[in-house]
Amino acid sequence: MEKIKHFFDIKTKKEFNDFAIRTFIFQYRNNLTYKKYCDSIGRNLDYVSDIKDIPYLPIICFKKSKVKSFKGSSKLFFTSSGTTSKNLSTHHLNKISNYKESFNRCFRSFYGPLEDLTILALLPSYLRQKNSSLIFMMNELINDTRKKESGFYLYNYEKLSRTIDFLEKNKRKSILMGIVPSLFSFGKLFPKKLNHTIIMETGGIKNLTDEITRKEIHQKLKDFFRVDSIHSEYGMTELLSQGYSIKNGIFRNPPWMKIFTYELNNPFKRTAIGKVGRLNIIDLANQESCSFISTDDIGRSFNDSSYEVLGRVD
Repeated sequence: MEKIKHFFDIKTKKEFNDFAIRTFIFQYRNNLTYKKYCDSIGRNLDYVSDIKDIPYLPIICFKKSKVKSFKGSSKLFFTSSGTTSKNLSTHHLNKISNYKESFNRCFRSFYGPLEDLTILALLPSYLRQKNSSLIFMMNELINDTRKKESGFYLYNYEKLSRTIDFLEKNKRKSILMGIVPSLFSFGKLFPKKLNHTIIMETGGIKNLTDEITRKEIHQKLKDFFRVDSIHSEYGMTELLSQGYSIKNGIFRNPPWMKIFTYELNNPFKRTAIGKVGRLNIIDLANQESCSFISTDDIGRSFNDSSYEVLGRVD
């Protein structure tokens, strides 16, 4: 059987596993930071023969080192949000094509053709940030809808409210995507019944003054907009792919991205399906950096490859 040449062609578990092993070999040989980590824990090319053997790079390394699998200097990069430049993760890239194809394929697989959508964004904190991967993605998706109403609305809640009323009146399928604090602020000022608009939150929970669970957040948003479910996006600077949740906080990924949970006190031991653990991610779109990342998020995975994000490691 011929090996698939591109991770976007992955359809089966075997194809994913085979491509992951090939990616590990490539990144071990070409990513100095990843190789140093693998060698330090005794997991070199001789050790890894199965996908379960592949080590996951702690996500903090994106703050401490240049995590890249190509020669020469970075032609572009994305940075995370943070209070100081020392707190930022940096994702170095040689070209943008993998990211653009990844988020376009993934978003369309969940929500259909962009030409049929209007996308409204409430992402003020990200707009203030330079080199945000989320803003890059949203700008591309917004432009591809080719709708004059699509765009970033910052703090202009009154204009956003009028726009949503117009879209609802004309029964146009729309998505309002925002960070939780902004969605709360808008919902408190302009609560309304939505029939054709999807509400999608993309985090920002740590910026809330009160401790609150995602379930409680979704209930508040459902009350504001009188909808049956709240959608969510799961992504980060260190990834080039995203997971989406249609309801109940249960996420699914594109075929080239998988989530596994590992023991909180043993980074090398997988947890049983359904048991809470640290989320480790394989994102095969990350060919130019590192595809195997141990995050600081806690959650649980299920038999159908879906998963739940419960919070951050304490």
